[in-house]
Amino acid sequence: MTVGKQLHQTLASLRSSKADMETYTLSTEDKNAQKMYSDYANQLQQMINSFEGRVNYVEQQEPQYKAKQQQQKQQ
Repeated sequence: MTVGKQLHQTLASLRSSKADMETYTLSTEDKNAQKMYSDYANQLQQMINSFEGRVNYVEQQEPQYKAKQQQQKQQ
């Protein structure tokens, strides 16, 4: 697996985890748990924002890591 694919896979995993936390927030009536899940979702969003910046930087520095371009070349 290329570095570009790994970066994008990690980004997708972070987004999935954030969605899970948001789902848990809506699935419970326990106010403490809701706050905890909501806080976790917010922390994950901060990580996503930061990681997206890193992915964009890497793709600018190393264009061969751009996942979309690699997919188009394979087709």
